[in-house]
Amino acid sequence: MRPTAQPRPVPRTYVDANRLWVDSRLRAAVQQRVEAPVLRRLGGPVPGGHVLEIGTGRRGTGLRLALDTFQAARADGVELHAASVDACRQAVADLGERVRVEPGDAARLAAPDASYDAVFDYHLLHHTPAWRDAVREAARVLRPGGRFYVCEMTARFVDSRPLRAVSHHPADGDRPTPLTLSAACRDADLHLVGQETRAAGCWTALVARKD
Repeated sequence: MRPTAQPRPVPRTYVDANRLWVDSRLRAAVQQRVEAPVLRRLGGPVPGGHVLEIGTGRRGTGLRLALDTFQAARADGVELHAASVDACRQAVADLGERVRVEPGDAARLAAPDASYDAVFDYHLLHHTPAWRDAVREAARVLRPGGRFYVCEMTARFVDSRPLRAVSHHPADGDRPTPLTLSAACRDADLHLVGQETRAAGCWTALVARKD
């Protein structure tokens, strides 16, 4: 039986300081030095591929990593917030036509079926109320053999009292866990290539393939 969501109360948020971390230089350094290398080890590169990042943020770090660490030829990004789209476009302007950033919702992607060789998610799902819809959309836009690369903080950390106090996230009590994330990939017809969970279950990295 697959893990199912168990809605539960979550601690109160007093001050939302998400932006201080999400768009920080420290966050970008962790993404570059820790998370991307783990994902590459689990799933390999995408040489010459056309890839998508869901939830680019303002810095465009994931788009640069797609080209540099994963050896993609082109990288598209979608971002929900208009101000972040504009900031990200400016941040990656030096990459020219290799990168495109557009407004969009990860749970309702505009891209046609089988458009990409890889989809990257760096901590978007735990901010997304219908996060399983975003997993299904990632699977839909992947070509056969394409891979879904995911790094996520899990419910154990996201719903903890200290983080909730200073960081707003959906309060439905259904943030991803290592088990529910891998189950959502299987339900979307993605086959697990590898998964690594650290920090006592507070962080997980996963790569799944569409056959």
